[in-house]
Amino acid sequence: MRFWVWAFVIAGLLGSGCVRSNKKDYEDTANDLFLKVWNKYRMPEYGLFFEYFPQDHKPEMFYFQDSVKSAQEVAFLWPMSGVFSATNVLMELDSVHYLPYLDSMVYAVDQYYDASRRPAGYQAYPTALNHADRYYDDNGLVGIDYIDAFEVTGNSDYLIKAKEVMEFIRSGWSEDYGGGISWLEGVRDQKPACSNGKATVLALKLFQAASESAYLDYGLASYNWMMDQLRDDSLNIMWNSLLTSEKEPGVVQKHAYTYNTGVMIQSAVRLYKITGEKDFLDDAQSLAEGSYNYYVHYTEQGVPYIEDLPWFVVVLFRGYHELFEVDNNSKYIHAIMNAADYALDNAIDSDGLFFHDWTGRSGEKGQPKWLLDEACMVELFARIALIRKGVDDSYED
Repeated sequence: MRFWVWAFVIAGLLGSGCVRSNKKDYEDTANDLFLKVWNKYRMPEYGLFFEYFPQDHKPEMFYFQDSVKSAQEVAFLWPMSGVFSATNVLMELDSVHYLPYLDSMVYAVDQYYDASRRPAGYQAYPTALNHADRYYDDNGLVGIDYIDAFEVTGNSDYLIKAKEVMEFIRSGWSEDYGGGISWLEGVRDQKPACSNGKATVLALKLFQAASESAYLDYGLASYNWMMDQLRDDSLNIMWNSLLTSEKEPGVVQKHAYTYNTGVMIQSAVRLYKITGEKDFLDDAQSLAEGSYNYYVHYTEQGVPYIEDLPWFVVVLFRGYHELFEVDNNSKYIHAIMNAADYALDNAIDSDGLFFHDWTGRSGEKGQPKWLLDEACMVELFARIALIRKGVDDSYED
């Protein structure tokens, strides 16, 4: 990139309230937190993770289709996959150091693999410990983790695994309500953004990696379905789900979670890169502006914050990050970077773990910490380090 463009970006990054000035600060933060997560949450005897620290905290978990479940002996697939995602981003910073950790994460996620039901897929809990449901959004996460692992290692086994996940997801597609997949295998009461958005990202990443047209076809079909059914054209955000039960057929569930818009920004950027069609870039930019206006708030002290699960916010940041790499508009990444900086100084407990609330206002020092809340912060600071690396390296040149 030309020097004057990077000079403008640097001025924006340093003048926007980000208190740390170079990539190493963020990389060190990501490294340090990753080691805390690895040491405090990992169960060496299984190669898996605890859901919470301290490990004896077993609260009720509300992220299932059919019922509330208590935390179990080891973490469910969703929070565990957060560590996998973080490891992939750290691999981009230091592949030599983190390759053994990536190998460990592949070993961990494979324990959720269920081939007893066809097509094969990943269930919500390790197969050796219990029989569990298989969620399409969980599988989308695993597929994305595997294709990202392929991208940073070139290991074709990971590409094969990602393709197998895509086959499981495609088996859930149905033409009622114009297309899309449900949340839980075998249950067709809704077609949510979480399942379809992740499937879209996975399909497009697979096309970019393997150049097989079937993946682009699926990605386009899924993208168009999402934009037709769940986009709010006035707010430029994505709603949560299209309900398809007999009681609420075709009703849009208007819950606005950040990650649902984040995956669509990612998808739009990737479609722009694949096709060169500016309409996709326009979509990404509209969704970025809409989500910024809808989600980003400020405290009385001027601290930016988003009232959503931290992992959801980090998925939104993935979209902002990919858009920034295309249009160099740092407005959207700034807000989340500034919020993360503030959390680093004001929302950490005595164990070095982050609060769920990045503003620190909720006083969580003595409370147990969820694996996913911590893993996503590793990913976030590693992504910020990658952004800073691009800025710093170009500036030094």
